[in-house]
Amino acid sequence: MANEDKKDFNAMLHDSKNMPRSQKITDPKSIARYGGDTMYLAPPIDYDRVMRQIPPGRLTTVGKIRDAFARSGGAHFTDPITAGIFVSIAAWASAQRTEDETPYWRTLKADGELNPKYPGGIEAQREKLEAEGHTIIQKGRKNIRYYVKDYENALFDLESLEKV
Repeated sequence: MANEDKKDFNAMLHDSKNMPRSQKITDPKSIARYGGDTMYLAPPIDYDRVMRQIPPGRLTTVGKIRDAFARSGGAHFTDPITAGIFVSIAAWASAQRTEDETPYWRTLKADGELNPKYPGGIEAQREKLEAEGHTIIQKGRKNIRYYVKDYENALFDLESLEKV
């Protein structure tokens, strides 16, 4: 995100923007891509709430959170664009607080990839994950990306959460 030092991410975190809600979509390509016409939109605070429940040593992905929200909201899918934005808002809001930290570093992108948009970028997330026992691997030669090795083995079961 740009101009992080000038934004109040905690205010953004608590701005529900008329969410949660479901809405019907009509674009045939999107319906085919996401497997249905009902999209669920969760507010930023809901992403933060789920991210807070991932225990040390365990992980989740933005996609897993999206799937859990869609199931709990009775929708076919959760909007991927707002999901990515709201996960970043939760991370930056946590970084702006002096206490009550959200362990955002445990939420990965697809396929276990680290998120360069988190506070401190890849290096900060890498340090936090390695401190919790995860191994970080590098992939690519030109477009270098970083992933948690065997992240699937550390995924936290979001079904065990009371209310996603």
